[in-house]
Amino acid sequence: MPGLIKRDDIDEVRSRTDIKAVVEAFVSLKPAGIGSYKGLCPFHDERSPSFHVRPQVGTYHCFGCGESGDAISFLMKMNHTTFAETVEQLAARAGIELHYEDGGKGPDRESVGKRQRLLDAHKVAEEFFRAQLQTPEAAVGQQMLAERGFTPADATQFGVGYAPQGWDSLLRHLRNKGFTDEELKLTGLMSEGQRGIYDRFRGRLIWPIRDLTGATIGFGARKLYEDDPGPKYLNTPETQLYKKSQVLYGIDLAKREISKQKRIVVVEGYTDVMAAQLAGVGTAVATCGTAFGTDHIKIARRLLSDFGGGGEVIFCFDGDAAGQKAALRAFQEDQRFVAQTFVCVEPSGMDPCELRQERGDEAVVELIENKRPLFEFAIKVGLVKHDLNTVEGRVTALREAAPVVAAIRDPAMRPGYARELAGWLGMDPNEVMRSVRAAGGRARHAAASPGHDDAGQGEAGNAQQAPGAAPVWERPDTRDPVVRMEREALEVVLQHPNSLTADAWQAVYAAHFVAPAHAAVKDAIVNAAAAQTPMSRWVEAIRESVPEPLAAFVAELAVVPLPAGSDDQLALYCRGIMNRLFDIQINHAKAELIGRLQRLSIDAPPEEAQALNRELMELEMRRRSLRAET
Repeated sequence: MPGLIKRDDIDEVRSRTDIKAVVEAFVSLKPAGIGSYKGLCPFHDERSPSFHVRPQVGTYHCFGCGESGDAISFLMKMNHTTFAETVEQLAARAGIELHYEDGGKGPDRESVGKRQRLLDAHKVAEEFFRAQLQTPEAAVGQQMLAERGFTPADATQFGVGYAPQGWDSLLRHLRNKGFTDEELKLTGLMSEGQRGIYDRFRGRLIWPIRDLTGATIGFGARKLYEDDPGPKYLNTPETQLYKKSQVLYGIDLAKREISKQKRIVVVEGYTDVMAAQLAGVGTAVATCGTAFGTDHIKIARRLLSDFGGGGEVIFCFDGDAAGQKAALRAFQEDQRFVAQTFVCVEPSGMDPCELRQERGDEAVVELIENKRPLFEFAIKVGLVKHDLNTVEGRVTALREAAPVVAAIRDPAMRPGYARELAGWLGMDPNEVMRSVRAAGGRARHAAASPGHDDAGQGEAGNAQQAPGAAPVWERPDTRDPVVRMEREALEVVLQHPNSLTADAWQAVYAAHFVAPAHAAVKDAIVNAAAAQTPMSRWVEAIRESVPEPLAAFVAELAVVPLPAGSDDQLALYCRGIMNRLFDIQINHAKAELIGRLQRLSIDAPPEEAQALNRELMELEMRRRSLRAET
């Protein structure tokens, strides 16, 4: 049994881990002030960015759902690993040697976390498949790639491999690498029969499917031999690593271009992704054996920073009936995006891979650029189902198309498409516009009716307090200027403790905060400062010290952007806030001195009154000096 990792080593891992780099493997971040970044929360669905990261203090916090923590807790939640497993992974990444309590040691081969063992098995399997593609047996696979316009270098770039025809080639290889049969059953790389486990993928071209971090979590396999009774494409089954509804093939290669261009192109297959990316469409991805759904949208929106508009989601489908059906399914999810959604279909029915073979890279780029709005495509697909030469057909088509036009998010575009629809139908534009308005009214009425589930509402919108249930710690009301100043002071102390002067720390120690939550955080700060807590654990130590309901509040204070546009402005702001805190302490001290003066007896020595007056004068001079600095 491995021992506990020593606290000093954990602190070293925290201090040497860039939380921004860790988070950006999953979320596209944008600057949100000096030393602060924001993006769409990976823990709940939202339309505007509530997720903030502050690398200087190593903390993240979502103002929408309340999730917060450091790099370790972030990876634990994203990868579903234990604390020790996550620290060990980050330590390995940073080149830190870990030490364990009571002479213990790190996990041996058998006790490494299951998830990491699964990842290791997939890495070994990918290397095995890639090596097999170079063997004579793989000639048929090499030929298929060549026929589709892919060179050996292209295959290497995308990690394409070959699974031998034998029943246990990969099985024997993984056993030789130290993996047990029990572990291999969990990978999805094996099937199981009466005689035990055997290779799931046999005699097929293999594509590694990777997550956002670039780790291989599954495989897609294409049939090569006529006597193979299996399906044309065979994917990894659902495992701890591989959830097909949450996976996009090519996302590891495309994520930076998606974030940079604010565009994602969704194609239908592995070779389409290869063809598109090689042709210069670096934002191309594909789903893996399932329709583009809600979980895929969450991934896309985080990478697009889909909260301010301006982004593009382009679906590239085959021109056949199946492609049209896929486009209509995508249209049903359109309202989940802020970005504009488009569709592109090659008129002759070719997919991007076939188009590249026939006409070259430029034709693939041109196909994407000749995109059409998805709602226009959806309207026209609906129209072809009706006989527009008859009154009945036109009326039925209008009833079907009107809700589509009414659902267009941009109200300025609706009248234009209503007129277009009138032209396509050969009907009076005013009649079509009335139908569109009526369809929009019905949709709004349905949305307002009891029990309606608003798909666009984030989790934070559901956080309603039960009648009569008072929280243990009420959120401070910052409409009170004093409470607002308290919060601002705590933000500065949590985010920039090293910038505080001795006078500022004296003001913190002496502060009497009126909001109970602020007072509890202040007490935790004093304890952390007294313990000389290093910056690598500063916020985390304070979070651990406050009552549990306030842990997320501390994280919020630690990441909220401060109103400064430069380092000089930031220094001036911090000094001003701490001076205001000191000013309040001075006013408290003055009130106490004035009270003592008023309580002096008539026969008290005059020196006592003189001393109190001198202290009052010094405090007033100090107060004026602070106000001059602010």
